Amino acid sequence: MKERIVVLDFGGQYNQLIARRVREAGVYSELLPHKASLDRIRGEALSGVILTGGPDSVYAEGAKTCLPEVFSLGVPVLGICYGMQYLAKVFGGRIDRAAVREYGRTEIEFSPHPLFEGVTNHIVWMNHNDAVLAPPPGFVPIARTANCPVAAFADDAHKLYGIQFHAEVNHTPDGPKIIKNFLRNICGLACDYAPEALADTLVAQIRAQVGGGRVIGALSGGVDSSVASVLVHRAVGDRLTCIFVDHGLLRLHEKEEVIGFYRDRLGLNVIPVDARERFLSKLAGVTEPERKRKIIGEEFIRVFEEEAKKLGGAEYLLQGTIYPDVIESGTDSAATIKSHHNVGGLPADIDFKGLVEPLRMLFKDEVRALGESLAIPRDLVWRQPFPGPGLAIRVIGDITGEKLDILRQSDWIFREEIRLAGLDRAVWQYFTVFTGMKSVGVMGDGRTYDYCIGVRAVTSADAMTVEFAELPYPLLRRISERIIGEVPHVNRVVYDITSKPPGTIEWE
Repeated sequence: MKERIVVLDFGGQYNQLIARRVREAGVYSELLPHKASLDRIRGEALSGVILTGGPDSVYAEGAKTCLPEVFSLGVPVLGICYGMQYLAKVFGGRIDRAAVREYGRTEIEFSPHPLFEGVTNHIVWMNHNDAVLAPPPGFVPIARTANCPVAAFADDAHKLYGIQFHAEVNHTPDGPKIIKNFLRNICGLACDYAPEALADTLVAQIRAQVGGGRVIGALSGGVDSSVASVLVHRAVGDRLTCIFVDHGLLRLHEKEEVIGFYRDRLGLNVIPVDARERFLSKLAGVTEPERKRKIIGEEFIRVFEEEAKKLGGAEYLLQGTIYPDVIESGTDSAATIKSHHNVGGLPADIDFKGLVEPLRMLFKDEVRALGESLAIPRDLVWRQPFPGPGLAIRVIGDITGEKLDILRQSDWIFREEIRLAGLDRAVWQYFTVFTGMKSVGVMGDGRTYDYCIGVRAVTSADAMTVEFAELPYPLLRRISERIIGEVPHVNRVVYDITSKPPGTIEWE
């Protein structure tokens, strides 16, 4: 690693996006807790530090801080929102409640500065209650808004910078330029990181970890586990055995499609395991989403342990864990959004020497770029994402065979219509949800009291933030008519138009 930016997480909602934008700009980044140790921050090839936003007021008791030595590491520091205010506090500025709080799209005036080189759009995204009223000694204001006279500041002598607005969100159109300017103009970086060039490095790391051991591969059929399996297969060859678990929560025809992919197109050794009764019995009567995820996470591990013993023992378990799984499962700074079955859902006792997770620090689009560089077929690389817990988190409430059948049929119709409309690459993820809600309807001149199916389709680049897909009304009409006409016990279809945040992609 030649260049590395550490993003210190003070608990803001956009913090994972900062790390993502840095990687988009061509520099490897890592999101660490605000209280990370100096050794962990310094790590390898540290080139700069970014302090994120957060919900605290810097002058409040118990407000989040980082080690003061962070500012003596000899690398540039950029503070964003709370990060800027924290910089101001540390170096003797004045921060207080803003006379006028700023939220949303805001017009800004930039001063000439390398941080704003080439920036022509003067709209930024603000989200703050407090403001820097007076910058610290040696810091110069370099941007202002109508209500915030210090919307950015700079201490060029010590390479310390702050911006009150959020450059990482799409609502700041020239935000990527500002982040790139920090990396190139301030940190002096080459910005030549590319995920598709990581294959050899990851293969070498896998070999170093596994040595002469054997690996059990947890396959789901998604791009993450597919890319991870191809990497491990390159690293250890036939010492990898892949396991595909049918937990009874798969989509219609999922098992046959996935097995065909792996055996016929990737040449992997795949063993299918029928664990439907086992999983469904454990989930019977369970309604709480986090409990569902943890049950599924533990049962997956137990199945893999048993299969490893049947094969004469395997020391390592391969998982397709990616960075959003880790972030959403909770960090020292950020709340748990939902425990992913392969992270927060894992049991404490695992009968494996270790987990092999070569993609753990990559975002979804980086995984896809890496997959294409490995010559994995494009239709597999861009296959519709499907969560490890499967349909369990698309059935609201308790899980029954009838509910799963209704969900499978409606989901099949929706996916078929998206494909026929030529939108299967334009839409990031699309599926139906068994809402558990019943409503009155009229069918065949008679009263019905049947289930409502939710339809969810989103667009995204990295799965960390999403917008609902603006599907054509004629398509939505056709989907609704087919689901109601072809799926028993459904008399209503609704379309979910919630973005993330405040929602998540899945309903549970």
